[in-house]
Amino acid sequence: MSSGQESVFPEYETETSQTAKLLRKFKETPFVPIGMAGFAVLVGYGLYKLKHRGDMKMSLHLIHVRVAAQGFVVGALTCGVLYSMFQEHVMKPKE
Repeated sequence: MSSGQESVFPEYETETSQTAKLLRKFKETPFVPIGMAGFAVLVGYGLYKLKHRGDMKMSLHLIHVRVAAQGFVVGALTCGVLYSMFQEHVMKPKE
């Protein structure tokens, strides 16, 4: 791109590193990575507890882990939507 032309997306071209882009996304939507991390933690915990489940059937154990992980993700996304609505409608000054 020549120096005489203006960029169509200047905010995306100034951030060249992947880390800067990732941090910007985390600041825009903080509850998505929280939901993803919670999902990973719950799945890891479920796999750990799989060995010590006692006489519970494997299918029932997996269903419980899946429901817990999905519930955490849905809860985190719901909190994110409520947070963005709060930021947009309450914190934003009226014009």
